[in-house]
Amino acid sequence: MDDDQTIVIADSDNNRIVEWKSGARSGEALAGGNGRGNKTDQLNEPTDVIVDEETDSLIICDSMNRRVWVKDATEGIVVAGGRGPGDALTQLSRPQAVFVDNLDTIYVTDEANHRVIRWCKGATHGDVIVGQDQKEKNELNAPNDFSFDRHGNLYVSSNWNHAVLRFSIETR
Repeated sequence: MDDDQTIVIADSDNNRIVEWKSGARSGEALAGGNGRGNKTDQLNEPTDVIVDEETDSLIICDSMNRRVWVKDATEGIVVAGGRGPGDALTQLSRPQAVFVDNLDTIYVTDEANHRVIRWCKGATHGDVIVGQDQKEKNELNAPNDFSFDRHGNLYVSSNWNHAVLRFSIETR
Protein backbone atom coordinates (compact mmCIF):
# COMPACT_ATOMS: atom_id res chain seq x y z
CA MET A 1 0.00 0.00 0.00
CA ASP A 2 1.39 3.40 -0.90
CA ASP A 3 0.97 6.82 0.74
CA ASP A 4 -2.29 7.39 -1.19
CA GLN A 5 -3.75 4.14 0.22
CA THR A 6 -3.53 2.48 -3.21
CA ILE A 7 -2.87 -1.24 -3.31
CA VAL A 8 -1.51 -3.25 -6.25
CA ILE A 9 -2.22 -7.00 -6.35
CA ALA A 10 -1.35 -10.02 -8.47
CA ASP A 11 -4.72 -11.42 -9.61
CA SER A 12 -3.50 -14.93 -10.49
CA ASP A 13 -6.81 -16.40 -11.61
CA ASN A 14 -7.44 -13.55 -14.06
CA ASN A 15 -3.82 -13.32 -15.27
CA ARG A 16 -3.39 -9.65 -14.48
CA ILE A 17 -2.03 -7.05 -12.08
CA VAL A 18 -4.71 -4.79 -10.60
CA GLU A 19 -4.48 -1.42 -8.86
CA TRP A 20 -7.14 -0.52 -6.30
CA LYS A 21 -7.32 3.13 -5.26
CA SER A 22 -8.72 4.08 -1.87
CA GLY A 23 -12.52 4.23 -2.00
CA ALA A 24 -12.74 2.79 -5.53
CA ARG A 25 -15.52 0.33 -6.32
CA SER A 26 -13.39 -1.55 -8.82
CA GLY A 27 -9.76 -1.99 -9.69
CA GLU A 28 -7.86 -1.05 -12.83
CA ALA A 29 -5.74 -3.59 -14.73
CA LEU A 30 -2.15 -2.35 -14.96
CA ALA A 31 -0.63 -5.38 -16.69
CA GLY A 32 -1.95 -8.52 -18.32
CA GLY A 33 -5.69 -8.92 -18.64
CA ASN A 34 -5.26 -9.98 -22.26
CA GLY A 35 -5.96 -13.63 -21.62
CA ARG A 36 -3.52 -16.25 -20.37
CA GLY A 37 -0.36 -16.38 -22.46
CA ASN A 38 3.35 -15.75 -22.78
CA LYS A 39 3.46 -12.66 -24.98
CA THR A 40 4.87 -9.43 -23.57
CA ASP A 41 1.35 -8.09 -22.93
CA GLN A 42 0.13 -11.31 -21.26
CA LEU A 43 0.61 -13.02 -17.91
CA ASN A 44 0.06 -16.61 -16.79
CA GLU A 45 -0.80 -16.87 -13.09
CA PRO A 46 1.18 -13.94 -11.68
CA THR A 47 1.92 -14.51 -7.98
CA ASP A 48 3.68 -11.34 -6.80
CA VAL A 49 4.20 -7.72 -7.82
CA ILE A 50 6.41 -4.87 -6.66
CA VAL A 51 5.84 -1.23 -7.55
CA ASP A 52 9.14 0.52 -8.31
CA GLU A 53 8.25 4.09 -7.42
CA GLU A 54 11.57 5.45 -8.75
CA THR A 55 10.93 4.24 -12.29
CA ASP A 56 7.13 4.04 -12.02
CA SER A 57 7.23 0.44 -13.22
CA LEU A 58 5.99 -2.95 -12.03
CA ILE A 59 8.20 -5.95 -11.30
CA ILE A 60 6.01 -9.02 -11.75
CA CYS A 61 6.58 -12.64 -10.75
CA ASP A 62 4.83 -14.40 -13.67
CA SER A 63 4.70 -17.93 -12.27
CA MET A 64 3.50 -20.21 -15.07
CA ASN A 65 5.54 -18.33 -17.69
CA ARG A 66 8.57 -19.01 -15.47
CA ARG A 67 9.76 -15.41 -15.65
CA VAL A 68 10.09 -12.16 -13.77
CA TRP A 69 9.43 -9.14 -15.91
CA VAL A 70 9.35 -5.39 -15.61
CA LYS A 71 6.34 -3.66 -17.07
CA ASP A 72 7.04 -0.30 -18.63
CA ALA A 73 4.67 1.98 -20.50
CA THR A 74 3.85 -0.45 -23.31
CA GLU A 75 4.95 -4.01 -22.61
CA GLY A 76 6.94 -6.26 -20.31
CA ILE A 77 10.67 -6.89 -20.48
CA VAL A 78 11.92 -10.22 -19.13
CA VAL A 79 14.61 -9.67 -16.50
CA ALA A 80 14.89 -13.21 -15.09
CA GLY A 81 13.94 -16.60 -16.47
CA GLY A 82 11.59 -16.80 -19.43
CA ARG A 83 13.62 -19.52 -21.16
CA GLY A 84 11.22 -22.40 -20.61
CA PRO A 85 11.04 -24.85 -17.71
CA GLY A 86 14.23 -26.14 -16.18
CA ASP A 87 16.79 -25.74 -13.45
CA ALA A 88 19.62 -23.99 -15.31
CA LEU A 89 20.76 -20.65 -13.88
CA THR A 90 19.00 -18.93 -16.79
CA GLN A 91 15.66 -20.59 -15.98
CA LEU A 92 12.94 -20.48 -13.34
CA SER A 93 10.24 -23.01 -12.57
CA ARG A 94 7.13 -21.61 -10.84
CA PRO A 95 8.59 -18.40 -9.41
CA GLN A 96 6.40 -17.30 -6.50
CA ALA A 97 7.80 -14.14 -4.87
CA VAL A 98 10.14 -11.35 -5.94
CA PHE A 99 12.17 -8.68 -4.13
CA VAL A 100 14.50 -5.98 -5.46
CA ASP A 101 17.17 -4.47 -3.21
CA ASN A 102 18.72 -1.00 -3.34
CA LEU A 103 21.40 -2.24 -5.78
CA ASP A 104 18.69 -3.43 -8.22
CA THR A 105 19.47 -7.07 -7.46
CA ILE A 106 16.41 -9.24 -8.05
CA TYR A 107 15.68 -12.12 -5.64
CA VAL A 108 13.14 -14.80 -6.62
CA THR A 109 11.69 -17.85 -4.88
CA ASP A 110 11.90 -20.59 -7.50
CA GLU A 111 9.31 -23.00 -6.09
CA ALA A 112 9.60 -26.06 -8.35
CA ASN A 113 13.42 -25.90 -8.28
CA HIS A 114 13.38 -25.60 -4.46
CA ARG A 115 15.69 -22.58 -4.32
CA VAL A 116 16.02 -18.83 -3.93
CA ILE A 117 17.93 -17.32 -6.81
CA ARG A 118 19.56 -13.88 -7.12
CA TRP A 119 19.95 -11.94 -10.38
CA CYS A 120 22.45 -9.08 -10.09
CA LYS A 121 21.77 -6.03 -12.22
CA GLY A 122 22.79 -6.73 -15.82
CA ALA A 123 23.44 -10.44 -15.18
CA THR A 124 22.69 -13.01 -17.88
CA HIS A 125 22.01 -15.73 -15.30
CA GLY A 126 21.11 -16.05 -11.65
CA ASP A 127 23.06 -17.32 -8.65
CA VAL A 128 21.48 -19.78 -6.23
CA ILE A 129 21.77 -18.31 -2.73
CA VAL A 130 19.87 -21.03 -0.83
CA GLY A 131 18.28 -24.29 -1.80
CA GLN A 132 18.72 -26.98 -4.42
CA ASP A 133 22.28 -26.19 -5.55
CA GLN A 134 23.58 -25.34 -2.08
CA LYS A 135 24.74 -27.74 0.64
CA GLU A 136 22.43 -26.43 3.38
CA LYS A 137 21.47 -28.60 6.32
CA ASN A 138 17.91 -27.24 6.16
CA GLU A 139 16.73 -27.86 2.63
CA LEU A 140 13.96 -25.91 0.96
CA ASN A 141 10.88 -27.69 -0.27
CA ALA A 142 8.70 -25.52 -2.52
CA PRO A 143 9.69 -22.07 -1.20
CA ASN A 144 6.82 -19.67 -1.81
CA ASP A 145 7.73 -16.44 0.00
CA PHE A 146 10.63 -14.73 1.70
CA SER A 147 11.75 -11.62 3.52
CA PHE A 148 14.97 -9.99 4.69
CA ASP A 149 15.48 -8.51 8.14
CA ARG A 150 17.53 -5.38 8.83
CA HIS A 151 20.63 -7.52 9.50
CA GLY A 152 20.52 -9.15 6.06
CA ASN A 153 19.17 -12.51 7.23
CA LEU A 154 16.88 -14.22 4.74
CA TYR A 155 13.67 -15.87 6.01
CA VAL A 156 12.09 -18.34 3.59
CA SER A 157 8.69 -20.02 3.83
CA SER A 158 9.34 -23.64 2.86
CA ASN A 159 5.80 -24.59 1.89
CA TRP A 160 5.96 -28.39 1.82
CA ASN A 161 8.16 -28.50 4.93
CA HIS A 162 5.60 -26.39 6.80
CA ALA A 163 8.46 -24.26 8.11
CA VAL A 164 10.10 -20.85 7.95
CA LEU A 165 13.88 -21.11 7.65
CA ARG A 166 16.50 -18.43 8.36
CA PHE A 167 19.70 -18.08 6.33
CA SER A 168 22.64 -15.70 6.63
CA ILE A 169 23.30 -14.37 3.16
CA GLU A 170 26.63 -13.03 1.94
CA THR A 171 26.36 -9.81 0.01
CA ARG A 172 28.28 -9.87 -3.22
